[in-house]
Amino acid sequence: MLETVEQQLIDDGILADPASPRGRLLGQAARLFREKGYQSTTVRDLASAVGILSGSIFHHYKNKDAILKAVMLEGIHFSMGRMRTQLAAAETTVDKLRALIACELDSMNGNRGDAMAVVINEWRFLSDVGQADILTLREEYEQMWIDVLEQAKNERLISASPQVLRKLLYGSITWTDKWFRAGDPLSYEQLTDDILHLAIKA
Repeated sequence: MLETVEQQLIDDGILADPASPRGRLLGQAARLFREKGYQSTTVRDLASAVGILSGSIFHHYKNKDAILKAVMLEGIHFSMGRMRTQLAAAETTVDKLRALIACELDSMNGNRGDAMAVVINEWRFLSDVGQADILTLREEYEQMWIDVLEQAKNERLISASPQVLRKLLYGSITWTDKWFRAGDPLSYEQLTDDILHLAIKA
């Protein structure tokens, strides 16, 4: 299903094909921004990682800020695409909450985890215009969570405030990129279930 969602987003022009010149640039930019930080990554670093001349970068994006914004857009669009697909297939509120947890875990630790880490850690380096555009998407992303948590609250599956519980879940899940390695000793499924059980007891 993951590959199907990704391919559909590529076909729709929302994501760049990872094998294309633009996709390769964004993939390497996400990796470098995550590893070195946005400010410490130069255009020369980006060009070297992709194997092109520095000036060729600007055939794709007008400046480094535009690359940062594009990396963040890729991360959020991919995550939201997966979330929508998983929510549509979920039958119960518990299934929906589990789906959201699984999607966010994969967004942080999966093949596109670099992009989501950049969204979280390099946000402050975006231009004001870039921040406004990303913020609109992030609000839509968060509302998907709040809608499910409010449904869980109405069904008495949780007792905590949906807004507070979302912040706690967000902090817990995004921090997994610091310590979680699938299968050592937990699998994605086990960690997802553990987080779900904590949320439902909240």
